[in-house]
Amino acid sequence: MASDTAASAPPVSSSSATVVVDDYSLRRVPQSARYGWFQVAVQRFGQISALSQFLLGATLGFGMSFWAAFWAITLGAVILEIVSVFVGVIGVREGLNTSVIARWTGFGKGGSALVGLAIGMSLIGWFGIQSGVSASGLVAILPILPAWAWSLVFGLLVTAIVLRGFHSMQWLANITVPLFLVLVGWAITVELSKHSIAELAAKAPAGPHMGFVAGTTLVAGGFIVGAVITPDMTRFNKSTGDVVKQTLLGVTLGEYVIGLAGVLLAHAVGSSDITRVITSSVGWVGVLVILLGTFKINDWNIYSSSLGVTNFIDAVFGRQVNRGVVTLVMGVVGSVLAAVGFLGAFTPFLTVLGVVFPPIAGIMVAEYFVVKTWRRELSAAADVPATSPTWVPMTLVVWAIAALIGYFVTIGIPSINSVVIAFVLYVIAGKAGLVRGVGVSHTETAPVPAR
Repeated sequence: MASDTAASAPPVSSSSATVVVDDYSLRRVPQSARYGWFQVAVQRFGQISALSQFLLGATLGFGMSFWAAFWAITLGAVILEIVSVFVGVIGVREGLNTSVIARWTGFGKGGSALVGLAIGMSLIGWFGIQSGVSASGLVAILPILPAWAWSLVFGLLVTAIVLRGFHSMQWLANITVPLFLVLVGWAITVELSKHSIAELAAKAPAGPHMGFVAGTTLVAGGFIVGAVITPDMTRFNKSTGDVVKQTLLGVTLGEYVIGLAGVLLAHAVGSSDITRVITSSVGWVGVLVILLGTFKINDWNIYSSSLGVTNFIDAVFGRQVNRGVVTLVMGVVGSVLAAVGFLGAFTPFLTVLGVVFPPIAGIMVAEYFVVKTWRRELSAAADVPATSPTWVPMTLVVWAIAALIGYFVTIGIPSINSVVIAFVLYVIAGKAGLVRGVGVSHTETAPVPAR
């Protein structure tokens, strides 16, 4: 694997060795390949400050007063930060991505394969959908190609960048995030300059009333998948403190700056269709805002998707494939599906998958910080441990119960209900001695330098 040959080199060296970079898909990220907290924070902010965050803010503003939306965003952001920090700390301490680390945080090799498959299917679906959104914007700027062709171009361009791994994605974030902030600031200023900010903050929402719990649910649920897969990113951090700083900065700015701007714009125009508002206010610059916002979240969609599928192939078929190759295949497939319009019918399935993710975080945190069945084995290994449990039956039971509660119980915040239920049930099962592995699976990896 490309990155294996440069495990002790700086990040730039490992990514320049070849076009297709594995990026430690089944191994720990060595300290020599990690980044400063601010660099990773830029990626975190770029992941959150996407078009979807604008639309979320607009949806809140269409049905809530400014201050009600403010407090819904505040509570939702706190929930996301707590989940992100806890699972992110696991990532930075162990240097492993979400689906691989799941093998020793309650799921076993078989369970981690299911986690990887869920991540892969969900995020490649969103990758295709976001490619389609960007294609619509590109048609507005450059109608030289139809939407289906732009879907292919946009999807394959993002895929090409992600082939080079985390270093290339950092380079992309360093360019697109500041540019996005400048352009979005301009678009917001142009529209809001026509109104009094104080009047907008005091203005009643134009749409049907949305309750506080419903608003908080939208905020927390809108990024819960991103919170769960936080180790994919934080494995490139250097310390626990870095994870906390980048999460507080990235999530807080992403939720407040972009989310509250969407609330004010919805109050200003009396509509939740912020895309139309931005494009009508500043024309092609508005479309460029949409493209940049989509670009920076879509690279993480396919990156984490490729990590999940790489782990799935290793766990199920015993084959260690290069993450870059998986990225290429999935990027082409996702782009083609977006071009033919298939993914519109995929959205309901993605919504169902959304309730599957939150319990994963609850189980991982409960196992790693409280139950600790495999904690010593995981932390003692220089690379990944030589063996892992094949299945942990109790985990599958807890996962199913928590997901069903998240789907059917509407009291409170469903995604958070399922996280808490999963955490509590797993801790109870662990303390009762019911968390046990069934079968032993051997882990085969190339030797790497000790941590």
